[in-house]
Amino acid sequence: MATSRGGAGVRHFMERLPGELEKKVLRGAARAGGKIILAEAKERSISSDVDDALVMRSKAEAGRITVKITVRKGWGRAIANWLEYGTDAHFISIAKDERGGKSVSRINAIDKRTMIIGGKFVGETVWHPGAKPHPFLRPSLDIKGAEAIAAAQSYINAHVTPSGIVASAEPESDDA
Repeated sequence: MATSRGGAGVRHFMERLPGELEKKVLRGAARAGGKIILAEAKERSISSDVDDALVMRSKAEAGRITVKITVRKGWGRAIANWLEYGTDAHFISIAKDERGGKSVSRINAIDKRTMIIGGKFVGETVWHPGAKPHPFLRPSLDIKGAEAIAAAQSYINAHVTPSGIVASAEPESDDA
């Protein structure tokens, strides 16, 4: 009759394996792929304000790991929306609550907050013809998606070896 030893150790190893893979390897693999998309988004963006505001965050929850590339709140996000989707034609004016009871020409004379284009006062409102979109986020995923998957696979291959799981040398942070 054949006998074997170490069955309990193997079972214990197999029970811990999914958690160790998720904690030590898969989140890093997702971030490796996300870095490819993030770099492409920064390359395709035509605004340094947007470039500076682009961030990558990773999250692990209940057997699911996600990487999200987004734009921090603030001026960079406003510009990013205008770039990604463009703008419709619209009027621009000084809000009445910003005027403090002053006329637009008085505001212009006092604190230079009104519409001056090309050194000339243009009045209370100005017609903006809109802006064409310059998408940078979605095309980055479309163009570099396969490369991002390859980077994630490469990360996994480097960290899962026949001798075991090699912990990442790179710290897992929320911003990249």
